[in-house]
Amino acid sequence: MKEKITTQSIILFEKKGFSQTSIQDIVDVLEVTKGTFYYYFSSKEQLLMDIHSDYITNLLERQQLILDNQNLSQKEKLSRTIRLLVTDIADKGPSARVFFREVRHLANENIENIKKKRDQFRLNIEKTVNEGVQQGEFRKGLRTDMITFGILGITNWSYQWYKPDGEISINELVEIYVDMILKGIEQ
Repeated sequence: MKEKITTQSIILFEKKGFSQTSIQDIVDVLEVTKGTFYYYFSSKEQLLMDIHSDYITNLLERQQLILDNQNLSQKEKLSRTIRLLVTDIADKGPSARVFFREVRHLANENIENIKKKRDQFRLNIEKTVNEGVQQGEFRKGLRTDMITFGILGITNWSYQWYKPDGEISINELVEIYVDMILKGIEQ
């Protein structure tokens, strides 16, 4: 039931927004009582926190698998991380939109927890770019912090407009982004 509540809430939060979705809306769609909701979540905000935490934790775990692969160059690690971000937005569209759009509704202590994980994801990308510079895969003199923010801006903004059933496939989009980013920073 907890998973059903979470899944339905993501759909409602994406459609109506966090503020406009009530606990009553959630339980009505599931045809359960508020007591059922409160058995699993102490509040609507705790539910939102769980959605955010699950999303970024899953991304971090999958990013770490890429980074731990010693057989990959820094260029390949960066390419796979870009693919991870873009395909995740396509595969988990509603969750991605809730993740990016509704974070502002978390209490300060919850926002800090999510920001730490988001920062870790960003710092992992920055480290990959730094190592690529040191190993001669990427140009010297790059502002790796700004390159990292640019990569995240390009990839993450896809949640706003990408439609899996649109005219461009996710693989085509990944290739366009990877090509654009790597051509801008390669030796």
